[in-house]
Amino acid sequence: MTALRDRIAALIASQGPISIAEYMTLVLPAYYATRDPLGAKGDFITSPEVSQMFGELIGLWLAQAWHDQGKPARPLLVEMGPGRGTLMADALRAMKLMPELRDAVEVVLVETSLVLRKVQEGTLRESSVPVRWADSFEDVPRNRPLLLVANEFFDALPIRQYVKTDRGWCERMVMLDARGELGFGIAPVAIGAGLVPRDGAPLGAVYETSPPGDALAEEIGFRIAHDGGAALVIDYGYGADAGFAETLQAVKSHSFTDVLIDPSASDLSAHVDFAALASAARRGGASVAGPASQGDFLDGLGIRHRADALANVRGADPEKIYRQVARLIDDDQMGTLFKVISILPPNAPKPPGL
Repeated sequence: MTALRDRIAALIASQGPISIAEYMTLVLPAYYATRDPLGAKGDFITSPEVSQMFGELIGLWLAQAWHDQGKPARPLLVEMGPGRGTLMADALRAMKLMPELRDAVEVVLVETSLVLRKVQEGTLRESSVPVRWADSFEDVPRNRPLLLVANEFFDALPIRQYVKTDRGWCERMVMLDARGELGFGIAPVAIGAGLVPRDGAPLGAVYETSPPGDALAEEIGFRIAHDGGAALVIDYGYGADAGFAETLQAVKSHSFTDVLIDPSASDLSAHVDFAALASAARRGGASVAGPASQGDFLDGLGIRHRADALANVRGADPEKIYRQVARLIDDDQMGTLFKVISILPPNAPKPPGL
């Protein structure tokens, strides 16, 4: 048992079952506060850690969006959940091709983990671009155009799960079993009619929603609609063809593990509902393009051409470079499962790759 597990058990014993969203809110800050979870020695790997090409293409995409909108003054380059700072470092290096943007931009990293902030500071020390940190998107300065990227950020936001029963849709909760261990159960009272927007679910079906994710997408949409700029959201998830399924998962040392065992020792996440994010951003007043698969998006931005150029550099390892491309775009790797949407001002030019 861990101290966090004991605290959660005591909370449930005193006030009753808690939602999965409450459980994730308790567990994830503790998980990220104590470790760098990325890389071979961590729990998982993200696209920027696979290849520099990923961050470079993101940087060029954002630079193109800035250029297409008339080069608005004082842009902010914002990353939500920037990991080790690898994506941002690669994006800034690519932006050297548009020096008027790189000279004007200020970087804001939305990061709560002090461990990761220290890593990010080291990664970006030689960037020669002003960098500041924010605890949340609400702390990002207003009234300035945003060039924002959120790669594998929305998947870690708390979700709620509802199960179709003969009583209607009931919320799945975290509770204590007869032995005092953490377990899942179903709330006895069904939620109100209409709160699950899709019909036709069989008994036992699971519907997931992320109110914090939807609220953040709406706020990003609002800011971009009013202040200009562009956002890219990249994550594993599904689009308008979503069915009913449970996607909550825990990963430790690159393998799946039990969500309720040893809280804070594994990374919790759930697949992102891109249709819901797109609807939320439009409610904020923005336009949305996508979702497209990550493979199609990166292919459309020219990742194969970039790989050819890198492979021809003296001392390069072409086989490794092309393996990296395959990892990012192939259907049986990250290419199909991962999706991309862009959030833009109304009537903005069509973005590349989407």
